[in-house]
Amino acid sequence: MAAPAATKEGLRDCRDAWAATIVDLAANDPRIVAVVNDSIGSSKLGGFQKQFPDRLVNVGIAEQCMVGVGAGLANGGKIPFVSAASCFLTGRSLEQVKADVAYAGFNVKLVGQSSGVAYGELGATHHSIEDFAWLRPLTQITVIVPADAWETAEAVKWAAGHDGPVYLRLSRMPVPDLAVENRTFRPGKAETLRAGSDVTLIANGTISHIALAASDLLAAEGINARVLNMATLNPLDEEAVLAAAEETGAIVTAEEASVRGGLGGAVAELTSAHRPVPVERVGFPGFLPTGSVEWLFNEYGLTPEGIAARAKLALQRSGK
Repeated sequence: MAAPAATKEGLRDCRDAWAATIVDLAANDPRIVAVVNDSIGSSKLGGFQKQFPDRLVNVGIAEQCMVGVGAGLANGGKIPFVSAASCFLTGRSLEQVKADVAYAGFNVKLVGQSSGVAYGELGATHHSIEDFAWLRPLTQITVIVPADAWETAEAVKWAAGHDGPVYLRLSRMPVPDLAVENRTFRPGKAETLRAGSDVTLIANGTISHIALAASDLLAAEGINARVLNMATLNPLDEEAVLAAAEETGAIVTAEEASVRGGLGGAVAELTSAHRPVPVERVGFPGFLPTGSVEWLFNEYGLTPEGIAARAKLALQRSGK
């Protein structure tokens, strides 16, 4: 598969990696089909439609029907990738996702596009910050939040070969490739982006590279921060989280989602039960105003400076 083209700033759109990968997979597996809600363009499925016109089902703006169609195709032996903006895929279709996909255990791959606050100025109706809290309790669904184009492609390939429901959460915001050597995608396992012993920064998706930048700021002040890319939210890598709590004594979670019920909630639940340490959660506190991605990230501390400040607060709380 050809790597998705980088922008002049060296950033890549994870949707391009998704689109190229599903075309490659479909060329070798006739069971793979795509189901969309009139979102062929934003789902980047134009190439798939051109190459496999009889394997793309466009149900129109009918997300509940879309998920039901995906479940039916899975019941018939197909491997459906059901793609739509994540705010509509999860919000409008939650009952179908719960009953027809999770509880039924059907082999449906849900692909949430333009997640988090990627739609920016379109406002609260298009923000998708609650999806983690909605889907994480559905333990039958593997929830994956790729951090860059490489991880997106690997996650799509893994999902296609996995027998069971998967939710892939993708953004439309171009992100840099994580500068990590010898990477291997292992679902359910955290990826150590940087070793550290003073505090641990745990992030996923569009925030992982920001957490790395925050660790650089902390290093300049003599603070050695461990950085974990927690691409799989469900199941959570409990071993990595508890090791971080034991070995560093303070944790910061950072995610482009609500701090209630997502990565921060999962880490806080685990550590409070098994290894209580200060946990600072960086994300969105609830209902969000309309604003650009840049403004929202700055306003709610999803910046290197914001994450570094919360790391210092966690350290202070830990008594270090």
